[in-house]
Amino acid sequence: MLEDVYDARHVAEHLGIPYYVVNLEEQFEKEVVKPFIDEYLAGRTPIPCTLCNNVIKFDRFIKLAASVGAERIATGHYARLCRDPESGRHLLRKGADEARDQTYFLFGLKQEQLARTQFPLGEFTKAQVRQMARRMGLPVAEKGDSQEICFVPNGDYAAFIEAYFREQGMALGERRGEIVSTEGRRLGEHSGVHRFTVGQRRGLKVAVGEPLYVIRTEPAAQRVIVGRRDELLRAELTVAEVNWIAFPELRGPVRAQVQIRNKHVAALATVYPSSEAGRVEVHFDEPQRAVTPGQAAVFYDGDTVLGGGWIS
Repeated sequence: MLEDVYDARHVAEHLGIPYYVVNLEEQFEKEVVKPFIDEYLAGRTPIPCTLCNNVIKFDRFIKLAASVGAERIATGHYARLCRDPESGRHLLRKGADEARDQTYFLFGLKQEQLARTQFPLGEFTKAQVRQMARRMGLPVAEKGDSQEICFVPNGDYAAFIEAYFREQGMALGERRGEIVSTEGRRLGEHSGVHRFTVGQRRGLKVAVGEPLYVIRTEPAAQRVIVGRRDELLRAELTVAEVNWIAFPELRGPVRAQVQIRNKHVAALATVYPSSEAGRVEVHFDEPQRAVTPGQAAVFYDGDTVLGGGWIS
């Protein structure tokens, strides 16, 4: 991350624009890192990038910009914005480069935040952006792609969680438990449910003559449930803390393409209002694999984001 700070400074110097660093480390740990750890320990699979967008980049950053008289902020997300001429609402659309589209991580943005945001890269592909950087002589033109989770650069979430507890001088507690089949047969042991996520195949260390996958975890009992690939299929799910972008609220069923994790191909479904505030029920036309609590479900109408929330 320090390398990114230096790179940003060099780009600003090259372009001749002011460069300031704001330290939000304390807020980032409290509002992004700690919830990330808590979710894993609770047997869920969180998306810290979305949390960072919601509470840091498009909340504190916008407020900071306003405090110095800046009307808008600009970020490098591959996404596009437009205005609905009928409702006047700000709409969030997929980036022109669908392979780089980042709207899945932006579903939590409010209308007032979208009104003060610009996505200058949204109309370009990554290749076009690199070419522009080369023409301008920017020192980052050939820089490698960023990591998906900046504070877990090696992708080992379990090791990060354990290291965090050690650094804080806290005990992680007894986390060992059983790995059992969906029929309840004991197959082995594990060293912590935070090491497993729904759909995982690698690292189970059990052999039964056929591939097994994590179907669910039960943190209270320290139990990991495994089963066959077809047992991962789900036709329905509940989504909580829903934020609507294209309209103020859901008053009746709506057809949508629903994306349930990063890189998942959005699947056709009907989204129904729930009797519980802030929740909806999603019924897929065809069952989907590895519906994972803690991940986001984002609702699309073509390339327009209708809204999204957290799979519960």
